[in-house]
Amino acid sequence: MAAVSQRWWAPRAWIDGRWRDRVLLGAGTDGCWTEVVPDVAAPDGVETLSGPVLPGLVDAHSHAFQRAFAGLAERRDTAHDDFWSWRDRMYGVALRITPGQLRAIAAHLYVELLAGGYTQVCEFHYLQHDHDGSRYADPAAMSRALADAAAEAGIGLTLLPVLYERAGFTTPELRADQRRFATSVADVLALQRAVTGPLVNAGVAVHSLRAARPESIAALAEGSAGPLHIHVAEQTAEVDDCVAATGCRPIEWLARHAPLDSRWHLIHATHSVPSEIAAVAARGAGVVLCPGTEGNLGDGLVDLSGWLAAEVPLAIGSDSQVTRAWPEELRWLEYGQRLGLRRRNVSAAPDAEPSTAARLFERVSAGGAAAAGFARWGLKPGARADLLVLDRLDPALRGLPADHLLDGIVFTASARPFARVMVAGRWCALNDEGIASRFDDAMQALWAPGATPGSAYR
Repeated sequence: MAAVSQRWWAPRAWIDGRWRDRVLLGAGTDGCWTEVVPDVAAPDGVETLSGPVLPGLVDAHSHAFQRAFAGLAERRDTAHDDFWSWRDRMYGVALRITPGQLRAIAAHLYVELLAGGYTQVCEFHYLQHDHDGSRYADPAAMSRALADAAAEAGIGLTLLPVLYERAGFTTPELRADQRRFATSVADVLALQRAVTGPLVNAGVAVHSLRAARPESIAALAEGSAGPLHIHVAEQTAEVDDCVAATGCRPIEWLARHAPLDSRWHLIHATHSVPSEIAAVAARGAGVVLCPGTEGNLGDGLVDLSGWLAAEVPLAIGSDSQVTRAWPEELRWLEYGQRLGLRRRNVSAAPDAEPSTAARLFERVSAGGAAAAGFARWGLKPGARADLLVLDRLDPALRGLPADHLLDGIVFTASARPFARVMVAGRWCALNDEGIASRFDDAMQALWAPGATPGSAYR
């Protein structure tokens, strides 16, 4: 273990699922915690943090380029609008973005994610090629843009290059507007190895069952290391198409035909049945929920009680970037259940953890770490030295009893009640005018009058 190089003292800290008082925190030169000791008087010469501290969370599912589209699909000019019409419009954005614009957009997003309490982001990365579908001279150009953006912002990055082979179960080729996404198993494995950095690791992803051949999914699982993510059962139309093509529901197909284990993380899993939940639990796979995006796209409500009861690892993600803070995601997650079931505190467990916020936070903290490929996470020796300092003067948090702070963060505070954010022992800037200015320039280039087809985006 590295020698202690920095120390801080916190009046309170969230350790192993509960608040502890007067906590001494030490980080080594490797950016990991060397000591986390509660019930210690503040030592001389150690920085006293201004408020209680929490571990950062993992944003376990992100499409950074879609930050350029957030807020620009909230008008309906036709008789019907759903996920599939949104997707067609999103493809129009994907066809335009350059590597430089992607870096600018992602850097701005990653600063926002840090301000929203995320210290690691899993980038489900399928925007690979030039505008015409040809390969860049450096096939990893778009991956490097994301890594450079993460380094500039200071956030940790889990890069997940995506296998994307076909447009649908019965459509063996990609659509013309999917030409920038095309990859083979060999491409994905090469991209997994291509980008490295002190805060960068990599796994792989399969876009979806409809977008990859079964033999390719098997080959990718066999040839890769680290986490493996896949979109699954987000939309009822996807479930119907999968049943028609394979005779199985999507999660059922994975449980029967894929080598599901703890490496696998199923994104959305919105439309499941109890037998599928049981099968996923038996195999040790995880699920990544994206409540803000799932609500925005009208996906439906996940069987949260079923996944929680089965002890399936759960994580959360910002996905399409309409929400970019974990308190808001957890609020959406619980409120969707309350609206659907007409009950309160659906996610609480009275016999074990009566706090809804605490139970969800602990579950997504552990599940997010697994989704990002970390064996240790949180305020504990050996984990990366990430933390969030709460703004105790936030009007929504003032006066709250100390033991209810986490409830207040999720259910009554602003989406970003954090005064400071640390990643790997270093404080991150939560406002960067240079990053913001480059984002403005990229958005201007993408959305200036005449730059995009149609008026629905403006």
